[in-house]
Amino acid sequence: MLTLKRLDLADAGILLAGARSKADAIGVPMCIAITDESGNLIAFERMDGGKTTSITIAIDKAFTAAGARRATHDYGIASQPGSPAYGINSAIGGRLMVVGGGLPVEVDGVVVGGIGVSSGTPVQDREVAQAGIDQFLSVVV
Repeated sequence: MLTLKRLDLADAGILLAGARSKADAIGVPMCIAITDESGNLIAFERMDGGKTTSITIAIDKAFTAAGARRATHDYGIASQPGSPAYGINSAIGGRLMVVGGGLPVEVDGVVVGGIGVSSGTPVQDREVAQAGIDQFLSVVV
């Protein structure tokens, strides 16, 4: 039998608040998704002005980060023609994201969930996702 560590709704609220604060600070309204360690959605927020096209992207970034236990930007170069993971972005019905903004959430070296952010540039999305994780770790750990 396994004992799992996983994010709960209160944890997701902390992640959302940290990400929202950073998005406000940089002036980019975002779509923010939080998943458990298996990539199942726990919470989602579309800030006023967040792009409707970014809803699914944010959710899939969180899904990828949690399920693959890896940041989505790590797949960017690896998924290009001639690279070892070429074409992986079409895996899992196209849900595997290769653009920055999806990060695994880790506690004591164990992935407990994922955060996915979309509506800005990949660098902005990643910064906002990291701000969510930083807020979470400052409160929980």
